Amino acid sequence: MEIKTVIVDDEPLALEEMDFLLKELSDVRVVGRARNGLEAVDVVKKTGPDLLLLDIQMPGMDGFGVLKQILKKGRAPHVVFVTAFDEYAIKAFEFNAVDYLLKPVEKRRLAQALEKARRVLAGSGDRDRDREGGGDGRLERLLATLERKLEPPRKLTIKVGGRYMLIDAREIIYATVEEGAIVVVTDSLAGSSNCRTLDELQQTLPGDLFWRAHRSHIVNINRVREVLPMFKRTYYLKMADPKAAELPVSRAQISRLKELFRF
Repeated sequence: MEIKTVIVDDEPLALEEMDFLLKELSDVRVVGRARNGLEAVDVVKKTGPDLLLLDIQMPGMDGFGVLKQILKKGRAPHVVFVTAFDEYAIKAFEFNAVDYLLKPVEKRRLAQALEKARRVLAGSGDRDRDREGGGDGRLERLLATLERKLEPPRKLTIKVGGRYMLIDAREIIYATVEEGAIVVVTDSLAGSSNCRTLDELQQTLPGDLFWRAHRSHIVNINRVREVLPMFKRTYYLKMADPKAAELPVSRAQISRLKELFRF
């Protein structure tokens, strides 16, 4: 049985790597690729895949938004998530019998996920595929569970001097690493996050609003004031904070930069 597969990931290198790994599997045929949520919905509609390898954290429409749009169409493929979420979130995937892959994706783990997909597809058949939401409602239950468990907290704790301030996540202009600490900057304050790493902080922020522009910082895309071209096709972001911070964009994120700001 051939497994028609669509890959969705906003990172070009991750997309290429997944495509390369899948081509080594004789019964898997990649029928479409997408680098953002809108493309993903369109590609799924056009190709009708059996399997969707779906990144969760993407600017604009994230993986959850993709699922919502697909469910509205009344016909959904089976889903394997590609995610950087923590163990607490992973339990939600396991509970709903949908597989997941942690980044960076290992060849062995991908093979296991595809074997599980084969078993699920062999047991579902066309009857389940034609019913709304992937047959037995697995996708609806998955989405409901994830939205409950993974909803970003309304408030984040920031230490400023000897005080602990509570801020709304959307107030953050950017977060960066300074001397091993995660520093969060808003219009009115700059303080240390209680998160240990930028990865941990990113998991608490709305995926449609915050972008990991560099390994050392996360930016609020609505608070970028200017894109500054630099030498050798590199770029800096001038932020809309009181000090007008200028933050570098990593070379790996330049294509995403151009997609986000359309230049």
